[in-house]
This record gives sequence, structure tokens and C-alpha cells, in this order.
Amino acid sequence: MKILLAPSESKIEGGNCDFNLDNLIFKEINYVRKELLDKYLNLIKSGNLNTLSKLFGLKKKEDILKFAKDITKKPALLAVKRYSGVAFDFLDYSNLPSSAKEYINKNVLIFSNLFGVVRASDNIPLYKLKQGETIDGLKAEQVYQKVLKEPLDAYLQNEDILDIRAGYYNKFYKPSKFYTTLKFLKNGKVVSHWAKAYRGLVLKEIALNQVNSIDDFLKLNIATLEILEIKESKKNREIIYKIID
Repeated sequence: MKILLAPSESKIEGGNCDFNLDNLIFKEINYVRKELLDKYLNLIKSGNLNTLSKLFGLKKKEDILKFAKDITKKPALLAVKRYSGVAFDFLDYSNLPSSAKEYINKNVLIFSNLFGVVRASDNIPLYKLKQGETIDGLKAEQVYQKVLKEPLDAYLQNEDILDIRAGYYNKFYKPSKFYTTLKFLKNGKVVSHWAKAYRGLVLKEIALNQVNSIDDFLKLNIATLEILEIKESKKNREIIYKIID
């Protein structure tokens, strides 16, 4: 089973190795990654604060200057540790046992506004890019949609797919084969922002229990969550959870 996960705009600093584009999964799309990365770096080199403010989604000059650097020369860190948003806080990767970390490293793909998609275990540098923002006129989701389908379809061909990304990342890639998604309800209403927390919680439980199929996932008991309904179509299955206080 492979899990598709969204990134977060917030990230932690630091790293323990050099960044190398050739070490990312799907090297065959590196020509696209390099094109976007070069444009990203050229915008940084321009030093135009208004342009960088829009690119980064930041207002304060000191915050902008913090990210206005050549990221290829900055230390790299595991993607699953680099991202620090709500889902990643609830996953709490650093405090998981080694077996759960190995599971995540092997089975989780994280989508990226700059790199397209990376493995949880791929090392990436600290960067800042507002979701949906163009890079010198190029929309990352449109560029990556054209090149990700073939390698991802092949990679996922013999796998069950659990897609816990935010809907925006369907613009990068939508599975060609049958896949499973999640929805969370509280007091009968769909949870939006805090759905990220429950995605992280679900992923944590999957990793701790070494779940290797959707059938096994459906048998998993997760504290604070109860399966309310399962909807199926020809293309996908949606598991609807009720959040229990």
C-alpha cells in the first residue's frame, strides 16, 4: 500500500546532508524540476522584494530575506522531517519507533509545489513557495501534471492507494487506478482545516500497525475516529469518519 500525502507550507530549518536533485524519486522528471528550480533561483537572485513577497506568500522584509537564498547550497533533510504543518505535527515522525519510520520512508509519497513529488525519505532543502503561486509565469501543478502521470501510474500499478492529500494536489496527479480517500465529520459537518490533523493521526496509526492493504486498514481501530459510511464508485472509495470527542 502506498500513501499520497500533501506537503505543508511551514517547514523547519537545518539538515544533515547536501542536496542532490538526482537523489529524488523519479529522476526522469528532473529536467522539469531543474527548469522550475532555475526559475525559482533566478527570482531569488533578482532581489525584488515585491516579487519574492508574492512568491513566498510573506509580507515582512526580514521573513522574505530569510528565504531569499540559493537553496541548492543549503543543507538537506528528510522531506517527512522538513515539513512541519499540522498533519506532520500529528504524525510526530521523530518520536515514532524505527519500524514505523521505515514504513513511512518506504510507503509515503509527499507532493511538493517545487519538486512535484518526493518520497518521505528523500532529502530536500529548506524552501518557501506559496501554494498555487506561479514561478516566473509557470504553474507548477500544470507543469507536473504533464510529466508525473506515467511514472506514478507505473509505480502504483500493483499497490493499494490511500490518497490523503488535500484536493488541490489532484492538479498534480490523480490516480488512474482505483484509490481510497478519507473524509472527517464532526457534529455532522465536514471538517476542513483540522482534517490535516486527522490525516496525520491516521498515517501515524497505519505506520505503527504496519498496514499493507486497504482491507487491513479498514480493520484498524483508531482512537477518536469511527467509520460512519463507505461510499464507492467505479474510480474510488471514500471512507467517512465520525470524530468522537
